[in-house]
Amino acid sequence: MSDTIANPPGERELRGATLCQTLHWLATGRIDSARLSRVYLDAIARTDAQLHAFVGLPQRDMAMDAARASDLRRSSAKPIGRLDGVPVAVKDNIDVAGLVTSCGLPGSGVPATRDAHVVERLRGAGALILGKTNLDEGVGACGKNPHFGDVHNPWRQGFTPGGSSAGATVAVAAGLCAAAIGSDSLGSIRIPASYCGVFALKPTPGEISTRGMWPAARRLDCIGLVARGVDDLGVLLRTLADYDAEDPRSRQRRVELALPDWEPGKLRVGVLGDLAAWGGEPGVATVFARAMATLGRELSNHRIVDFADFSIPRARRAALLLIETEMLVTYAGALANSAHQLSAAQQALLDYARGKSAADYAAADRLLDAAMLKARRLFAEVDVLVTPTTPQTAFSHEAPVPANQADFTAFANLAGCPALSLPMGITTEGLPVGLQLLGPPGSDLRLLELAEVCAAALDATPVYPVGD
Repeated sequence: MSDTIANPPGERELRGATLCQTLHWLATGRIDSARLSRVYLDAIARTDAQLHAFVGLPQRDMAMDAARASDLRRSSAKPIGRLDGVPVAVKDNIDVAGLVTSCGLPGSGVPATRDAHVVERLRGAGALILGKTNLDEGVGACGKNPHFGDVHNPWRQGFTPGGSSAGATVAVAAGLCAAAIGSDSLGSIRIPASYCGVFALKPTPGEISTRGMWPAARRLDCIGLVARGVDDLGVLLRTLADYDAEDPRSRQRRVELALPDWEPGKLRVGVLGDLAAWGGEPGVATVFARAMATLGRELSNHRIVDFADFSIPRARRAALLLIETEMLVTYAGALANSAHQLSAAQQALLDYARGKSAADYAAADRLLDAAMLKARRLFAEVDVLVTPTTPQTAFSHEAPVPANQADFTAFANLAGCPALSLPMGITTEGLPVGLQLLGPPGSDLRLLELAEVCAAALDATPVYPVGD
């Protein structure tokens, strides 16, 4: 046995490793799933009282039993899955059989009787479901939840990690799981990825079934993937993408996936104009300018794109109306539970939706059609749109919430496009900033290829805060 295999990685190395590195260690016998799971579970037990990444305690006995079963499969040379023995966290708006799905709301109901489709795919690939992760109460992108505790950014206690997939992203950034599954309706996986310095992908709608995921707005919703490496996203996408006959929005190759054959340097790259005019913070603009300079060869053929014919803030507000209205229907039972009241802020959002008419809803829905047409015009001129993922970095939970949090991320959901966030640097205040790549429907594999090139050139993946 070689020294590499004989000397297992330490706890910090394990918790900071990418999914692909972890899979290599499992395949070579340098680690086993039981030890890996125990490291994550022990870390959660020590740190989650401060982070609130998880809803309740993980199912330790179940996770360890699954880990030992995976190790037995490997030792007996039985067939194994692509993610065999890998501990994964799942956002608590996605059903896991036997566990309650709270969706961040009080007065949770009975445990789910069936796994969501994405959880079925995870289990089929041999992954271990480590636990359910915390999220915003209702509508939000800050990780604030008065019922299960506010989620804290592992880079700075008391700061937002972004949301609504707050707990899933924090669990990855803080080294509490190998990867996590969340959801993305207006940027819910990419906003926290930017604030926490990790990698995240919102695929083309229909690529990964949303059956068993409680919707925010069905037309906007996608399963979101988050990990500590860009290659990890490719592994997760290829494992989880699947046609699901029980999901009305899942189609057999809804949009043909374009092969990853873009040639960096010849890409037609679109960028936004003056970031300050978009409400971008100076620190974000500085990191973005530095990243674009570093990517001078890869993204050399870039031009400013015009959004004068489509107001993203107006469309974002229309999308929020769709979300608020669908919440009134989807969560009617929880909202009617007088013993568990929502916060005043969430009540105000729902009251706003109650005051709107069916005609208001239809007008908002038509703005999404306009977004799809805008995307067609945009991607007739450029191959990829490159922006900061968010206009700002993480901020204190006590600070006012910026209205423009989702202004860079929302367009992908509105227009049905894939989008990816990768780390592009750290501000002088020591907070991560994400770079977003957005392409036409079906360009998921091309975005992943471009992200690999950009990540290698930027070399900006942070040393994750996996210490206590």
